Amino acid sequence: VIDHPKYQGSKRIAIFLSMPDEVQTEEIIKDIFKQGKECFIPRYKPHSNHMDMLKLSSAEDISSLHLTSWNILQPSDDDSAREEALAGGGLDLIFMPGLGFDKKGNRLGRGKGYYDTYLERCMKHHSGKPYTIALAFREQICDSVPVAENDVPVDEILYEDC
Repeated sequence: VIDHPKYQGSKRIAIFLSMPDEVQTEEIIKDIFKQGKECFIPRYKPHSNHMDMLKLSSAEDISSLHLTSWNILQPSDDDSAREEALAGGGLDLIFMPGLGFDKKGNRLGRGKGYYDTYLERCMKHHSGKPYTIALAFREQICDSVPVAENDVPVDEILYEDC
């Protein structure tokens, strides 16, 4: 990931804070700050499919986040001091989680459509759609995953031995 040309060329990067069953992102987050890039993380709104990408000030900033009922760390709902990526310069790159992927870039998420809805918002932003890279385990690559009309395929899937 660190050597990937899209990562190297990106300044504003959104990345998920990994759950135990996902590719771990902690070292990538540390590298984003080490390289002087800007780091944004998701804040999901419960009972909806709305998600914002909010700026982290440092890798250590993660320890100030709240644990949601889904066991995901994220900025609290009343945290209005953080920059939302689309209120500023948009994003260059989004690292995306998922449960399953096929080689056409289709992604099976957790069913709420947060990332698809966010990417639709990105497409309306003046900076346009960011490049998307899914981080996966080899075991998550399938022949095909079910897709709906509003599903946005990822540009690239990185997994071991891909």
